[in-house]
Amino acid sequence: MKDVVGNRGIRRRDVLTGGMLGAAALSLPNRVFAAASALTPYERRVFEVAKSQQERVAQHLWRNDLVGIADYGVPSWKPRLHFADLEKGTLRSFLIAHGRGSDPEHSGWLQSFSKEPGSEATSRGAYLTCEWYTGKYGTSIRLVGLDDDNSTALDRLIVMHPAWYVEQSMIEKWGKIGRSEGCFAMGQADFNEALWHLSGGRLLFADRIGEV
Repeated sequence: MKDVVGNRGIRRRDVLTGGMLGAAALSLPNRVFAAASALTPYERRVFEVAKSQQERVAQHLWRNDLVGIADYGVPSWKPRLHFADLEKGTLRSFLIAHGRGSDPEHSGWLQSFSKEPGSEATSRGAYLTCEWYTGKYGTSIRLVGLDDDNSTALDRLIVMHPAWYVEQSMIEKWGKIGRSEGCFAMGQADFNEALWHLSGGRLLFADRIGEV
């Protein structure tokens, strides 16, 4: 993956709005799934990826306290979006959908990545999380792709948003969650966590890491 943001001319003032600034003054109670002293080998790998990717794109980030890692090497019925708090050394994990174009048979496993318009697929790479806005799915978080592999994110309207099909009840009924059109869709309660803790100029990184 090659960093292409410099060529896109993305500027902080073009995407930062008052909604994001309001979020900076608020916080929700942390639901800690793992602390640094009790991390599994997989969780340690998530932290390593979070730190290395943050360093790689540091010049484009506005906040460096927390990194979101979407691990599409894990099936959709498992929590695979990880919030790695680099300051507190804690990790929280949530369900997240992948695009239907990345899993045409709806197996629950991501089969491929794509950045092509109309593919309805998930794109790998680093994203800058930007401001909140109200769209098709209600309150959503705008994303800017920082790599060649996701450079079309803005044009494709790839965002983070809440979705009814990303809930535990879907797993209980179907054994997996639903698919998005390429966006990073989360359950409503989990998405509220993203609004408060991941938006506002932080890093969201998507790739295959996979459990050991």
